[in-house]
Amino acid sequence: MATATEHFYIITDNQILSGEPTIKGTRTPVRAIVELWRQGVVPEEIPNHLPHLTLAQVFDALSYYSDHQEEINAYIDRNRIPDDLIDPLVKDE
Repeated sequence: MATATEHFYIITDNQILSGEPTIKGTRTPVRAIVELWRQGVVPEEIPNHLPHLTLAQVFDALSYYSDHQEEINAYIDRNRIPDDLIDPLVKDE
């Protein structure tokens, strides 16, 4: 069952990514938006990378991150691919 958060577009649902915060109506986790932003993609450009999202959803995800950095950083760390599993050809890009 989906649970609302204090952010309009962000929900948690144990049936979607084991309850990780996602954008309402999608399976897109907040961490995906945060990771793009950390790579230097400005918020206005993120919908070009994730065209099913609106700019309002992106900003709400970044706002959620601002309020819950420790939680989202833990999801990012938990889902990181270890360096030794990444092909060297991919690393050089």
